[in-house]
Amino acid sequence: MKLVCLNIVKADTCGGLLDGLFVPFRESSVDTNTFDPMCLIGPNGSGKSQLLQIIAEIFQAAFHKFSPTEELGIPNEAIEFEMEYLLASQIENSAPFHIKLSRIPQTKRRPEIEAYINIYGCWHLIEDIDIVQSLLPSKIIGYTSGANETLSLPFFSSRAGYANKVTKNALDVAKRSESIKDPRLLLVDYSTNLEVLVANLLLSPPPVIKSLLAEPQLESLRSFRCVVQLNHTAAPNNGGVKLTEELEGYVQYLKYCSTCYDFDEKQNAYIFDFLVTPASRSAFSNYWPEGALELYSCFHKLAMLNDLIIPKRARELFDKSVKNRRFASRLPEPFEEHKVFRFERVEFISKKSQSAVEYASLSDGEHQLAQLLGTACMASFPNVLFLLDEPESHFNPQWRVEFISKFLKLPVNSLNDDRSKAVDVAKQECLITTHSPFVPSDMSSDNVVIFERDSTGLAVNIRRPRIETYGSTFDAILEDCFSVNPPMSELPRQEIKDLLNSDSADDIRKAMNRLGDSVDKLYLADRIRKLDSESK
Repeated sequence: MKLVCLNIVKADTCGGLLDGLFVPFRESSVDTNTFDPMCLIGPNGSGKSQLLQIIAEIFQAAFHKFSPTEELGIPNEAIEFEMEYLLASQIENSAPFHIKLSRIPQTKRRPEIEAYINIYGCWHLIEDIDIVQSLLPSKIIGYTSGANETLSLPFFSSRAGYANKVTKNALDVAKRSESIKDPRLLLVDYSTNLEVLVANLLLSPPPVIKSLLAEPQLESLRSFRCVVQLNHTAAPNNGGVKLTEELEGYVQYLKYCSTCYDFDEKQNAYIFDFLVTPASRSAFSNYWPEGALELYSCFHKLAMLNDLIIPKRARELFDKSVKNRRFASRLPEPFEEHKVFRFERVEFISKKSQSAVEYASLSDGEHQLAQLLGTACMASFPNVLFLLDEPESHFNPQWRVEFISKFLKLPVNSLNDDRSKAVDVAKQECLITTHSPFVPSDMSSDNVVIFERDSTGLAVNIRRPRIETYGSTFDAILEDCFSVNPPMSELPRQEIKDLLNSDSADDIRKAMNRLGDSVDKLYLADRIRKLDSESK
């Protein structure tokens, strides 16, 4: 999949900031068989995260109309837009499909979202819903580090819709046996860290496990606990959380795979303990034969029920904010001990000491890296759209430099020995927002979009870099994208500026002893020589 362009006619998502914005992502002739992420860079408040949210909301609306069993959230029906993208064909050596989703008002009546396909340069309306379903992305995966919730709203809405559907089906005898499809919208944030990591470390092939544990210097997953707790006074109907037959089956599978378990009748809670051994891995593989993504889906479906124990008043406020599309609204996170589903006591084996290491002892950056790479490994199939909002925010400078390289070098191409199920991440799309020069330095300038507020501050302008970003120094990228020159903090920059205007060579000499190395320090030395020459 590759995004071609997006014309935002009207979007109340961000208070009209992006109204009238046209974003040319790629040429329609781009190779859909090459994985080459795009970078959206620019100052805070310039609309990067809001653009990711709008893209997620557009596809959420499309899923809700054309594949409603896979999208149960409340879509944003107020966005007016035209968006084009290429979808890789599943037939070998076939050209990609050129698709357009559109919601443009033709009359005073609110317009419906429509899907078109480009055949020999002409757009044709697709009226068969089944065909449209097959021409939508297989998954929209959003990532936020937690510092910015702008992107999250459509994903929270989707998650809440799933939890409500479970409740309705569980209380309806005729529908309890119905399996509820996984939402096509999937949010990966701090609360899903362990769902991603445990699923990967149990059922991914050894090369993937090795890559996920490399940076924190861990050898393997040692043990963990899962708790499924159903008695909650805040749950709908005051009768605790009810499960469908599908979710009851998952609870039974966890019991069969556990090393030992306990049942608390008062709390209607299962406590499953797992010692990770070849036998336990084999058990998980037996019940989740499709691998890590299938196991993650089990964990995530249970975890989505945590929305049901949010107090009624908070849920009502959230539903209202979703309906009104208020900026960056989200459900409050329940206390850990109250959650319907949670992990506890997750331990690893240290590669260095061979002793047990608590998951909680890992740094935010280590959590973030394992989660990002693990998600990419699980979603290793065509036509996935990744929307990553500042994914390197907790990384140290070295990891930031290596981030794109790590992403591209994941051992996913060796995941499957069955050629009929070959893994193909090349046919995916990835948009990354950042404030860092490290990310665009790994990308061609054709894949970098710079966001800037206009002179009024009420609208956004976008442009391509004036330089070739791939392989450029960070200084050059900072100057082009943020007008930062020289690339140093404001206090020393201002002091150097004042010293360059100083008439005291002695003052400049004293100050130079406190300043670190930079090109600007050479200008100060030249200023000293000039002042000494004048004094002679």
